[in-house]
Amino acid sequence: MSLPDPVVIIIGAGPSGLATAASLARLSIPYIILEREDCSASLWKKKSYDRLHLHLAKQYCQLPHIPFPTNFPKYVPKSQFLQYLDSYATHFHITPKFNRLVESARFDKSIEKWRVVARNVGSGEAEEYSGRFLVVATGESEEFVPVVEGLGGFTGEVIHSTGYKSGEKYREKRVLVVGCGNSGMEIAFDLAVHGAKTSIVVRSPIHILSKEMMYWGIELAKYLPFSTVESLVVLLSKLWYGGLEKYGIQRPNEGPFTLKKKYGKFPLVDAAGTYNKIKSGEIQVLPGIARIKGDEVEFENGNSHQFDTIVFATGFKRSTHKWLKGDNYLLDEDGNPKPSFPNHWKGQNGLYCAGLAGRGLYGAGMDAQNIANDIKSSLGLNSGV
Repeated sequence: MSLPDPVVIIIGAGPSGLATAASLARLSIPYIILEREDCSASLWKKKSYDRLHLHLAKQYCQLPHIPFPTNFPKYVPKSQFLQYLDSYATHFHITPKFNRLVESARFDKSIEKWRVVARNVGSGEAEEYSGRFLVVATGESEEFVPVVEGLGGFTGEVIHSTGYKSGEKYREKRVLVVGCGNSGMEIAFDLAVHGAKTSIVVRSPIHILSKEMMYWGIELAKYLPFSTVESLVVLLSKLWYGGLEKYGIQRPNEGPFTLKKKYGKFPLVDAAGTYNKIKSGEIQVLPGIARIKGDEVEFENGNSHQFDTIVFATGFKRSTHKWLKGDNYLLDEDGNPKPSFPNHWKGQNGLYCAGLAGRGLYGAGMDAQNIANDIKSSLGLNSGV
């Protein structure tokens, strides 16, 4: 079934897709959004834990054109962030086409448009769309669980962090969290608060910063050299948290903002108080997993422990490479932009990406405005989102 042509096709109705739609709407550029789930921001609404808060101050997390309400706290909880996203979509009259699973997108040189085939999950019918511009805003799409010897034979429960809501049902259970990013650490904290016997795998060196260190680091970067700010933040972290080695945690050689800039790797923002739980022994830090036998997990240091549940907070893999055809310039096989910042958002033949550069919600908003202005310029109209 072929449908009327919009000017822009946006794939994904998460925050990046919504920000792009709003920026296009302000410039009166017609678009459609195709979303495989039955709601916008599905990762936030369906696949995030109850305790989740934004780890950066709200002014660094708001989408373009509409700030958070003044009565929202500085660090916005999940429930209010979802309220904000729904209000944002309503304000800009954003109505995605839900339950549309994109199967292919390719540029047709004969008509100079992108042809997108999406499967209507409800009817099973294939729908074809075409538009002059295509915006990939799919973000994190498929849960990633690493290959672990013996995992299939583990006798307890295995879940991805997207299936974790609260530690309430894990009271007195032996739970291992695999993954030491912000989600993994906050889930470990939540488990410990609810009385679970909690352990977390920390394989790689990490920086631990408080919310205030992150906030002032961002603020000072507006006035001071990058290296000066980073050195100051690292010094504050060392003074505040002390030596982490005695708890099984190593600090990286490179600074937290350098790692973020070069590899998109966020420092641990200790918003909940995970460090104190580690320090008190309520959360045990363990090295990488070597293998699993039954309910027993053997670690790389040769020690073994028994667990009832393993929670993999190991992130996601993007599936863009499965359906985006003919792009050899903008995105790599992992769905990350090939061009370096600040030119990471623009490809060839009217292809763009929003929110895929690991620069958070603020970066996604910048991408959205750049894309909208560039499309308006391409159409021969005056820019100005």
